[in-house]
Amino acid sequence: MTSEFSHDADNEATQRARRTVGAIVITLAIVAGAYRILVLNKVQHTSLVFVGLPALAAFTLLYTRPQTAIGTINKVIAILLCLSGILFGEGLVCILFAAPIFFLVGTIIGYVINRATGKRPPDDPSSAKWRGVVMLVVVPLSAEGVVPALAFNREEEVTVTRIVDGEPNAIMTALALTPRFDRDLPAFFRLGFPTPMHTDGAGLEVGDRRSVMFAHGQHHNGALVLRVASADSQSVVFNAMSDSSYITHWLDWESAAVRWALVSPGHTRVTWTLRYRRRLDPAWYFAPIERYGVRLAAGYLIETLAAPGAR
Repeated sequence: MTSEFSHDADNEATQRARRTVGAIVITLAIVAGAYRILVLNKVQHTSLVFVGLPALAAFTLLYTRPQTAIGTINKVIAILLCLSGILFGEGLVCILFAAPIFFLVGTIIGYVINRATGKRPPDDPSSAKWRGVVMLVVVPLSAEGVVPALAFNREEEVTVTRIVDGEPNAIMTALALTPRFDRDLPAFFRLGFPTPMHTDGAGLEVGDRRSVMFAHGQHHNGALVLRVASADSQSVVFNAMSDSSYITHWLDWESAAVRWALVSPGHTRVTWTLRYRRRLDPAWYFAPIERYGVRLAAGYLIETLAAPGAR
């Protein structure tokens, strides 16, 4: 009898493992296909990707009835993220920043439904009811960036001020030179973001241009082109003319305004304001991350391009 019980248990475990593997394969195929559809419809930067896809993975798995929903969901999400470079063509930095929200959505969905339905079968009426309730919450969250009424303001402005060594004339002279990015980038930007390479252009007369070529691994290289829109003895404004770099996957640069004023002999206050348009949704997740990165960029630009001692 013991042998028969052990044999039945082994068979049940084997069948459960097969069902789980089958569910994972089906889920990967469905999510990969859904992502391709989103790309074709040019909504790959919206909440449909960062909320909708992990929700789709969670619901697909739950309907196939895994024994441990949260664990299975997060395992599949981990596989999706590991394979995303192959399936979706994404870089490491995109995967790093997508991972927390993917796991958060998957965990919340699995937890809520598990708490509500326990281990009842997927065709149990209460299971269907709670899946419907969760769906009513997920769908609006996934629509940000697709439905105009659910979109948040995308226009962003970040200002950073530093006191640098040098007189205002020296600051102005430094800003008029061709940009050079010899200083080490902040650690945040070394995670895999595009990095400035070749630069061109000089001067602070209206119409003068700057061109910065950004490299992104072995692909997606592109240039950001800026034009002096206005300038005087205390400020200069650069407007973005075009940007073919990979940065446009996250945001669109609009302008960079630099102001400087003497605070004491040999010390000048430099204020750098960057304006941009956020491209990624949801705002509650990506807006703070982008503000943090842009704040680092503004500080780096002051220290690298406006401080006379850095040139």
